[in-house]
Amino acid sequence: MKFKLSKFWLLLLIVAVAAILRFWQLGRVPPSPDWDEAALGYNAYSIMKTGKDEYGQFLPLILRSFDDYKPAIYTYFIIPGIKIFGLNVFAVRLPAAILGVLAVVMVYFLVIELTDNQALALAASLMLAISPWHLQFSRIAFESNIGVLFNILWVYVFLKSLKKPLLLPVAAFLAGVNLYVYQAEKIFTPLLVLAVTFIFRKEIVKIKRRFLISGLIVGFVSLVPFIYMVKTTPEIFLRAKGTSLTADQTPFLARTVEKVARDYQQKNYLGLILDNRRITYLIAAISGYLTHFDLNWLFLTGDEARHHAPGMGLLYLWELPFLIIGVYELVFSQKINKKTKLVIFAWFLIAPIPASFTSGVPHAVRTLRFLPMMQILVALGILKSWQIISQKKNFIKIPLVLFASALMIFNFAYYLNQYFVQQNYFNSASWQYGYEPAIAEIQKIENNYQKIIVSNQPYLDQSYMFFLFYLKFNPVEYQRLGGTQSGGFAEAHRGFSKYTFRPIKWEEEEKKGTLFVGRPADFPSGAKVLKTINFLNHRPAILLVEG
Repeated sequence: MKFKLSKFWLLLLIVAVAAILRFWQLGRVPPSPDWDEAALGYNAYSIMKTGKDEYGQFLPLILRSFDDYKPAIYTYFIIPGIKIFGLNVFAVRLPAAILGVLAVVMVYFLVIELTDNQALALAASLMLAISPWHLQFSRIAFESNIGVLFNILWVYVFLKSLKKPLLLPVAAFLAGVNLYVYQAEKIFTPLLVLAVTFIFRKEIVKIKRRFLISGLIVGFVSLVPFIYMVKTTPEIFLRAKGTSLTADQTPFLARTVEKVARDYQQKNYLGLILDNRRITYLIAAISGYLTHFDLNWLFLTGDEARHHAPGMGLLYLWELPFLIIGVYELVFSQKINKKTKLVIFAWFLIAPIPASFTSGVPHAVRTLRFLPMMQILVALGILKSWQIISQKKNFIKIPLVLFASALMIFNFAYYLNQYFVQQNYFNSASWQYGYEPAIAEIQKIENNYQKIIVSNQPYLDQSYMFFLFYLKFNPVEYQRLGGTQSGGFAEAHRGFSKYTFRPIKWEEEEKKGTLFVGRPADFPSGAKVLKTINFLNHRPAILLVEG
């Protein structure tokens, strides 16, 4: 009883750490919502008030939002938070933080089911609780974070269903729902389902037919809305097409055509095969896949600024040796059964596949489903290392433990400083900071102007959404005005009330009675600047200029 109780309190402590790291300053770090967070928040607000999104779609499963066609499930998760806390950044990010903490809890139970190893389960939960990669996306409204939890849930329930077949329909439902969470899940989830089905095929055939049939029926029913969306809204794949390897074919195909022409001239028959467009795409996809195992990306640089703390990769540096040891232990350990090994490796190796066929790789969001396998492997490496070190004499053991502990603590403290202190200063521009203080200033003086023209040029992209969000513009009124009719990245928004959102062409503008809101580059040196809103590194971000 004492042993079990101690495990409970350790897990509770880990969950408390996870919660503190995810909820501390949630609405202020990162310093601003990006355009997707603002869109998810305002659309949730609009659905709560009117039942419709910004485009007037009733209870949508897909948000057209900026012609991005995002899965809408996260939007519905936001609504209770808005109901309680109002439309603000905290409410928008709240579901991500809650789901992040739940993922930490569920990793414990998943590892118990996979290995029946309490120490490994606790260590894996702790690794996920403090993971920079998981924390980054547990504190912002990114749909990919939901997929991490749902993957853990459906695999866990599936493993339980092998002993309690009544749970099989539940596992099928959770796996089906995951297709509506994030675009990459549409590839990852079916592949992982196939993998675990193959791994446990002998156990599955022993399940009574009625449970198998009910599981298949539930799985199919969960797919019906997705099939309907594919038929009625083919635009849902626009984002996937826009980020795919084939999105910008002109330079890619030009190089291929040039190579093929040279191969014909030189009668290079092998070259004609290898330089074929399909082979070239395949090679690019393989290259994209392998980039996600780049140690520099994982441990030092990360990709774009919004995906990691400044000066940090996605994983702690001290995790690298333990990750290597963990992989070795997983391969050669006699204590871990073969099927568990296959599940972990299948998950780990399938994770980068969806991102491999896209541009801009490696990509931290599209490969977030590496989690929690990275943490399980690191935890396995830590336990194996401790097993080896604990057998050494004290004069060897104590210095090694002290050195490793000091390195871990220093790296963790460095991360906390980079994320909670330095990030806002260095990355505020990447987070489109400036709208909140700018809109607060505009509200003080807007009655003095007949028109307010707001730039929508980089880095003020999709400025209309930030104004809807921070003004808490009444969705009923917005729907009456026609809602959003444009919204693509290349389009000017027709505006609402006295606000217009488009590029500012200073020399051509009607200036009388007009307030202009834009970048320093939008105005000449002699313009009458009423207010300058700075990024948090003190560089000018947004100017309020009188015509």
